[in-house]
Amino acid sequence: MDPTTTSPYINYATPRPGTAITAADVTALVAAFHAADRKLRLEYVTSCAPSLEALLTAAGFTVEARHTYLLCQPDTLTTPPTLDHFSLYEPGTDPERAALISAQNEAFGGDPVAAEADVTRLRRQQRAGGVAVMALTDGGTCAGGGGAVPPIGAVSEVAGIAVREPYRRRGLAGAITAETTRRLFGAGAEIAWLEASGEESWRVYERAGYRPAGQRLYIALT
Repeated sequence: MDPTTTSPYINYATPRPGTAITAADVTALVAAFHAADRKLRLEYVTSCAPSLEALLTAAGFTVEARHTYLLCQPDTLTTPPTLDHFSLYEPGTDPERAALISAQNEAFGGDPVAAEADVTRLRRQQRAGGVAVMALTDGGTCAGGGGAVPPIGAVSEVAGIAVREPYRRRGLAGAITAETTRRLFGAGAEIAWLEASGEESWRVYERAGYRPAGQRLYIALT
């Protein structure tokens, strides 16, 4: 749980792989999220807790989505050709972080203004070992970017790969994905994973060296 936001996409639960989970555990989880005034959602790899979905649906949870996730390891990562008129950087100042977040928000159809809490969260994530990459034009405009959370057990999620509309179809998404992943592996991560939002992004990630590996479930208490 993140005390700075109520976003259900940042505050959510994930089962510990191999742990026996009971209906009482689900009840306790509901109580914990209720006490924190947060909507209860879970995101997890279904093979880690095969019997959990039945317990959740019996408690009134509703499935939001099922997605295939993809994995990349150092020996499968493919680095695309260098792009003309664009440079990839790790944002090191709050104005740079705000520019990256604004570009991501715009690309995903959200409010292009970067909230102070989002900038703080990104700074904290970088300091904890996470990765952030921004793509700058020759004129210094942030065309897009992406990032990865701090690795846990040498595994990290790559997310937020975004390119603003005027700069799409130039290979930027693949370059950002590969650079983010390269930085992760350079810092000691052994596995990077992500999810594709559609066929086009799926092709982008496969060209960077990602391969389908399993299913993830998104489920919430309505």
